[in-house]
Amino acid sequence: MSDERTPAEPEVMEPTFWRKNGWTARVIKNEEDDGWAVEIRKQGIAEPVLISPWVMGRDKKNPKPFDATAFATFVKTASEVLDRSARQREQAMTKKLSIAWEGRWYEVRLEIVADEYEPHALLSAVDDAGATVAKHRVPVSFKFNRDVANEWVRGGFSEP
Repeated sequence: MSDERTPAEPEVMEPTFWRKNGWTARVIKNEEDDGWAVEIRKQGIAEPVLISPWVMGRDKKNPKPFDATAFATFVKTASEVLDRSARQREQAMTKKLSIAWEGRWYEVRLEIVADEYEPHALLSAVDDAGATVAKHRVPVSFKFNRDVANEWVRGGFSEP
C-alpha cells in the first residue's frame, strides 16, 4: 500500500458551495420536493457522506447562503456518520464470547481480516488479567459459536 496522499484542494467559501479541510458542502435541488438539500462529501470518499434538507432564503425560492456555523455543523454531523459506520463495520467483523474454565474467565474473539488477497480470521483468547493467552490464524469460514469456543479453551488453546 502506498502512502500517497490526495493533494489538498483549495478552500472555497461561496454562498452555496464550501470546501475546507477535506470536506465539501454543496446546495442541491431536493428531488423529493420544491426545496433544497445540502450534500456533504469527504475528500477521498466517492459517495456523499450526508444529504440533509436545507432552508430557503428570504425570497422563498432560492437557498439560504452557507455560513461558517452551518458548514461546521454539517461537517460535525457527517463525521459522526462516518464514525458510527466504522464502529458498525468493526463490530460486524468481530465476534466475542466470554468463557469460564478452571476458575478463570477468557474472552474468546474471532476477528475477520478483510485482506484483499488473503482474507482470514484471527481466533484469540484474552484472560481476565488482560493478557493474550493464544492467537491463531483460521479461515474466514471458521465456525464460531459457544460450543467451539468452549472446546478450544478446554483443549488448551491448541491450533484449531
